[in-house]
Amino acid sequence: MESMALHRVCGIFVILSVCFISITPPCDGGNILVFPVDGSHWINMKILMEELHASGHNLTVIRASTTWYIPEKSPFYTSITIEMNTGFENFFDIYLQEHMKVQREGASALTFFKLTKQFLAMISEAHEIWADALTQVFDDENMIKSLKDSQYDLVLTDPAIAPGVILAKYLKLPVVLNVRWITSGEGHFTMAPSPLSYIPVPGSGLTDKMNFIQRVKNMLFYSIIVVQQKFLVGPSYDAICAKYIEGGCDIISLLQEADIWLFRSDFVFEFPRPTMPNIVYIGGFQCKPAQPLPADLEEFVQSAGEHGVIIMTLGTLVNALPKDLADEIAGVFAKMPQKVIWRHKGECPSTLGNNTLIVDWMPQKDLLGHPQIKVFVAHGGTNGVQEAIYHGVPVLGIPLFFDQYDNLLRLQERGAAKIIELSDVNGHSFEQGIKEVLHQDSYRQNIQRLSRLHRDQLMAPMDQAIFWVEYVMRHKGAPHLRTEAYKMPWYSYYCLDVLLLLLTVVTVLLLSTLAFFRFLCCRGRRITKAKQH
Repeated sequence: MESMALHRVCGIFVILSVCFISITPPCDGGNILVFPVDGSHWINMKILMEELHASGHNLTVIRASTTWYIPEKSPFYTSITIEMNTGFENFFDIYLQEHMKVQREGASALTFFKLTKQFLAMISEAHEIWADALTQVFDDENMIKSLKDSQYDLVLTDPAIAPGVILAKYLKLPVVLNVRWITSGEGHFTMAPSPLSYIPVPGSGLTDKMNFIQRVKNMLFYSIIVVQQKFLVGPSYDAICAKYIEGGCDIISLLQEADIWLFRSDFVFEFPRPTMPNIVYIGGFQCKPAQPLPADLEEFVQSAGEHGVIIMTLGTLVNALPKDLADEIAGVFAKMPQKVIWRHKGECPSTLGNNTLIVDWMPQKDLLGHPQIKVFVAHGGTNGVQEAIYHGVPVLGIPLFFDQYDNLLRLQERGAAKIIELSDVNGHSFEQGIKEVLHQDSYRQNIQRLSRLHRDQLMAPMDQAIFWVEYVMRHKGAPHLRTEAYKMPWYSYYCLDVLLLLLTVVTVLLLSTLAFFRFLCCRGRRITKAKQH
């Protein structure tokens, strides 16, 4: 009896020990310094940070005092605030309204040039502001000492701005980059071979099947990116690199030195192209199975019956469409048998129907995962497109700016979306477009096929992201995955020096051979003349 009691006590002790160990956070968590970008980029960085925190890692976030979304206090990170006197929200609002106005009016080439110039000036100003802020960090001896004493294992940063990679270089820490956009353009063009003959430049509106004229256009768009980096972005940071980084630096080389790049895309969505071993594709990493909707929203969705529900949102940056356009869209919705949930923060459309619910915010992920949702009317932001793929909901796209047209174009090429450009949107075109996506089965079949392909992975995208961040910490970097090609001068990279040598050798051989035969011919003539005399 005593033996049985002893065994029972030991068994209970083992079970309790296992339970205790399972709920105890890991003791070997890393120490990560995070330099994010505000806005929608922060939303995705935050999701990754929450998973890293849940895995036992300590996180410190560098944020601006003028931030829109990044709170100073959080349960999963501590923060370091940089004082900045300038924010970008008003500038963005003005730019976006002007951009939509130009698109709707069918802008002339001169107006388009003016708007493009305004956008590039805004980007240049943003980098100058961040460069000034980074200078403040380097000049603050207490902050620099604190950063060094914290003994971080790596820097996790968003490459859309450069301070994160410069700070990592200064602190001599490994770097993990998150998202695909860099200080000018898209990361692949910096990291991997990118033949312009079949790889479209973002903003060009092209696919991987280009004719001659389209290849010319693609080359011109690439030239704009090069000019932007060389003359607008790079100079903002040159003085910092020269003053604070031993041996100097340039932004593109710092990006190419990164250990791992967490790329928010995948080849279910992206056109096939060359890549590199330190690029990890985590497209859709933020996607999860849908959670139950709030009771009132669930009731509204279920009231749609067999007709289903249409949801519409144009992202966090756009609060409202122009009033006349909003009225036309609301009028189309009012005539349809479906129920509609529309994120719209402007003046309530005068043509709004009883079937349309206007909201300031919607649980987009959970709605897309609801079986009643039939169509997603969206602007083509990366998050929305990836969530539509994950949940298998066809898209009617109204791209507004940035990469949105390119995102939607990739879905349209796969038969899973239809694009209506803002300049073409009116009551008739919107009604025709939404009915086409609703009633042509091919759209739903194609997006669901993409959904099956996206989900059929050996490891979930979020698990891959966490693994590679921890991989860099475990091994103090990942230089063995990084090409050294970026250290080569451009003429060596393209073997122009080798080609020049070979051409020189061939030319010398040909000329030598020619000279030899000419010598023989001349000598033969002289001998012949001598014999004749």
